[in-house]
Amino acid sequence: MSAVIHQAAARCLVHPDPPFTDELPLLRRALAGRGAPAAGLLAFLDHADATPRGELARHYVEVFDFKSRRCLYLTWWSDGDTRRRGMSLVRLKETYRAHGLEFSDEELPDYLPAVLEFSARAGTDVLLREHRPALELLRLSLTEHGTPYARVLDAVCATLPGPSPRDRAAAMALARTGPPREDVGLEPYGLLPVLTDARGQS
Repeated sequence: MSAVIHQAAARCLVHPDPPFTDELPLLRRALAGRGAPAAGLLAFLDHADATPRGELARHYVEVFDFKSRRCLYLTWWSDGDTRRRGMSLVRLKETYRAHGLEFSDEELPDYLPAVLEFSARAGTDVLLREHRPALELLRLSLTEHGTPYARVLDAVCATLPGPSPRDRAAAMALARTGPPREDVGLEPYGLLPVLTDARGQS
């Protein structure tokens, strides 16, 4: 079930261009009957379906803003704009490659939709668990902002081991101590164009 949640969340977190809106019926069918995390994603899909496309696109740009600390690039939360972030990005690319996937230059490898796609395709949530503090801080920021996108992060975090932190202090403590460890097998059903397999197939 986690693979479907991660795949659907990846689709929900990309810019809402026509390909996303065209996928809404497919996403609804994929999430039907998949429990509590899926319910949050379905609520977001209801919002997306009911919102004029231009308004949805403007809201996306407003929400996912570096200056407002609502950023979809996971290493930004831990490394900021430092030289250390460059090394973190290299390690992410190496992880993709170790699982038979190549990352294109269309996005940075810490882009959350791509990490979610990796989780679904590779059968491991290792990168999501590694960046759990960043995910939780983003989730809290989106919740504080009052955006429906918070439901998407709620769904993602609900698939990871252990409870989500209730506030920023708890999320920062998680960053210091590290997230719980648990390997989860996943079944993928598609990829964003930024990831391809070793044969160059998306």
